[in-house]
Amino acid sequence: MSALPAFDEIRDAPSSPKSPLSHALEILFEHSPILVNVLEPQLNGVLKSSPDIASYSRLIDVALAEISKWNTQAQSQFISGHPRIGENKNLSTLSANEQGANNVSPTPPEVLARLVHLNTCYEKKYPGLRYITFVDGRSRAAIAEEMEDMLGFPHSLSPTHPALDDISPIEVGGEDWKNELDRALFDIGRIAKSRLRSLGGV
Repeated sequence: MSALPAFDEIRDAPSSPKSPLSHALEILFEHSPILVNVLEPQLNGVLKSSPDIASYSRLIDVALAEISKWNTQAQSQFISGHPRIGENKNLSTLSANEQGANNVSPTPPEVLARLVHLNTCYEKKYPGLRYITFVDGRSRAAIAEEMEDMLGFPHSLSPTHPALDDISPIEVGGEDWKNELDRALFDIGRIAKSRLRSLGGV
């Protein structure tokens, strides 16, 4: 598991996609192009002008405040850096631990198949968004039921029901879409704070 750089190191280093700050942000938030190309330079400037920011917990709060100023397209690009629930490939160590991918008892294949379908349904209903939730030690089966409840589906292990053709997209940028985007960003903050605690940071 990657360790976070010393906080003085992230404050003093120049801005770049490979800076200690970029590395820290990728640990806390997951890698995405907009994270290293937009958020890192913004936070680098804030850190150099605000000596009172002296902890990772405060940095997470400042990062979320900066992200809240972005337009919705940029925010949706940011949340898409997080892996889909149920993915087993290309997971960071922290994502794999959070999703239980490293458990002795692996997730049953029918639950993984259900999650693939639920992710597809969610992304059709909410174009441009990805389902994000603070797992907090819950199983993937429990998250599947959470997704079903959120989408208004009955609990099932069907990999195809309801049919994707029956899902109607909602308006991008509309109130319901924006509320879901805001919820995802809030949970990304919770995930980052949980990761910080798991790494023994403050």
